Amino acid sequence: MKYMVLGDEDTVLGFGMAGVDGYIAENRAEAEKYFNEIRKDNDAGIVLITERIAETIRPLIDHLMFAEEFPLILEIPDRRGKLEGKLGIREMVNTAIGLKI
Repeated sequence: MKYMVLGDEDTVLGFGMAGVDGYIAENRAEAEKYFNEIRKDNDAGIVLITERIAETIRPLIDHLMFAEEFPLILEIPDRRGKLEGKLGIREMVNTAIGLKI
């Protein structure tokens, strides 16, 4: 099982330096195309996707998140920070386990 990343150029290049393969998407059409390519890769177990890119293909993301087991999809902030109204990782963990860390 491997990680994959889908997002803006800075995010993909940054994760690439850590050995994570990915795709740079600059619009909805590219995001949809590359997301579907990642889904076809049976080794892709965890997909990191920037929040802004995920918003461009929200119906596709939501369908996969609630209909299939793999890959696990994690939305992450991009270089511009998290989207307004989105919980940060710390807040998500606090909500999930009911404890503040």
